[in-house]
Amino acid sequence: MSLRTIGLCFLLVAITSVCFAQKKNETSAAVEFKNRFMPALAKGDMEAAKKSLISAKEFVDLAAAHPDTKDSPKTMWLKGEIYSHFMIVGIQDQDMEFVKLAGEDGLDQSINSFAHGYTLGKKYKTNIENSVYQKIVMINTQAGMLYNMEQYADAAELYSVQSRYSAAINELDSSAIYNASLCYEKVENYLAAAEGYERLAKVSYRGTKSAILASSAYRKTGNIEKAKEIIADARKNYPTDRDLLLELVNTNIDAGDAAGAEAALNDAIATDPMNKQLHYTIGTIYIDLKENKKAEAALNKALELDPDYLNAQYQLGAHLVTWAGNVKTEANQLKFGDPNYNKLILQSGDTYKRALIPLEKYIISSPEDKAVLTILYQLHRNLGNSEKALEYKRRADAL
Repeated sequence: MSLRTIGLCFLLVAITSVCFAQKKNETSAAVEFKNRFMPALAKGDMEAAKKSLISAKEFVDLAAAHPDTKDSPKTMWLKGEIYSHFMIVGIQDQDMEFVKLAGEDGLDQSINSFAHGYTLGKKYKTNIENSVYQKIVMINTQAGMLYNMEQYADAAELYSVQSRYSAAINELDSSAIYNASLCYEKVENYLAAAEGYERLAKVSYRGTKSAILASSAYRKTGNIEKAKEIIADARKNYPTDRDLLLELVNTNIDAGDAAGAEAALNDAIATDPMNKQLHYTIGTIYIDLKENKKAEAALNKALELDPDYLNAQYQLGAHLVTWAGNVKTEANQLKFGDPNYNKLILQSGDTYKRALIPLEKYIISSPEDKAVLTILYQLHRNLGNSEKALEYKRRADAL
């Protein structure tokens, strides 16, 4: 064997030894975690489990710091597991001091390691997914317990951690984000709630509900412009949604802009003036705002566009009955001899009469709606139409 060949052999042995030494920390971390820590944890031997986990952390930190193993999927998977288990063991053993041994950013280290390992190819991808799903189940259970105990701030933090674990494997945990936002809202951390709801609004989670909640939360922070922006984006996909329009109106009202609230509804109509559903929606919003005349006008417009529009027939009739009843109550609360009494009674009667028109059209198409038959009976009785009243009463009783 030549001197050159002997030299190459020594070099090969040296390189192999160095590579083995570098891999040894990764292997040692795996042995400590899988062969010592996990069995001890399963047996409930917390002292042995803690000791093994600390040892595993020392080895995996060395592996994660070395250039040759810092981008190893196995090292990243192990680091994600080991760091997350400091929290798991600490909670299980009620030893929060042990959690701190992973460092103040222990959970960040765990999540970031899983996320990095997930990008390094197919090897250990399944391991990382399974590990992340296990963490999600455990965290969700703990967060749910805290929520039921009304410890909303702590529950919000855990739900947020849950969503971050999901993000490590490129999944949007909509439920966790929603729950976190709900908890943040309960402790009046409206900015955190708004940001969470906004993320969900961008993917139309629960239809328009997330956008409405995001806008409402931003309103509570005083950020009216952001609230309007959220609703404007949502209305691109849901232009006639009643709740979105109502939130837009409320946003303008919160801003002290009554004219803006009115303009928002007028703008909606201007974009699609022949849309019966839009006029119907705006009518129901005006009902909520106690704008009785405008509500009646909007619902009548919906019926002008479609005389057989059942929802509008019913809503208009119900609105007029309620409005007439309120006027009658107002009249009865006046002092004896008040000159406005007769005026209000006449107004109430006229409104009751207008209610008959849409309701009698509605009952033709919905002849078995007992509630409406009963209302029609009461209306005709109060208006002195005995024959009609008895007819509707017989029909209602038959049902």
